[in-house]
Amino acid sequence: MNPVEPEELTLEEGAYLVRKARESVETAFKGERPNIKDSPPKLMRPGAPFVTIYIMKRGFKELRGCIGYIAHVEPLIKATVEVAREAAFNDPRFPPLTLKEYPVTIFEVSVLSELKPMPEDPDERLKFVKIGKMGLMAKKGFLSGLLLPQVAVEEGWDEKTFLENTCLKAGLEYDCWKDGETQFYYFVARVFQEKESFGEVVES
Repeated sequence: MNPVEPEELTLEEGAYLVRKARESVETAFKGERPNIKDSPPKLMRPGAPFVTIYIMKRGFKELRGCIGYIAHVEPLIKATVEVAREAAFNDPRFPPLTLKEYPVTIFEVSVLSELKPMPEDPDERLKFVKIGKMGLMAKKGFLSGLLLPQVAVEEGWDEKTFLENTCLKAGLEYDCWKDGETQFYYFVARVFQEKESFGEVVES
């Protein structure tokens, strides 16, 4: 079965993924699981989602968890509900999400394309990066790290800073992107997010 590519999705399908991500976390508090049996057929094909959870504090969004898949192996809807729970309760950077925090959460689902290799030459790598248009992944040996396209925009990074922070995310030196032994990949993503807690889902 062909993997789901981001450009195939409609806004309605993206909104469905976000709602199911939220439902997955909400039902987890009750010891239950969401029903995905009646999901749109397209979402039953393999896909690679990342779920990001924010909480609102004093009018600002604060990251609360983000976990996902880069491999198109599981059905997209199944992977989405799984990583939603991982982002809420098992992101090692944060304590598990609490029921008290849940009412002020905002859910975001990014659907990734398959990874494609970037140029090996450092100068070409730098020229290749398109802020806001692509996410990056660095890999060297057993170490790897990935940053979604929206991160560079949210942080106000230029191309060089985006490469450096991808290196750091992988646990490598900040200038690993100049090293020909470090493999760099790029991907595109469609990002669907609630405008407010439990609110309308839009493409961001």
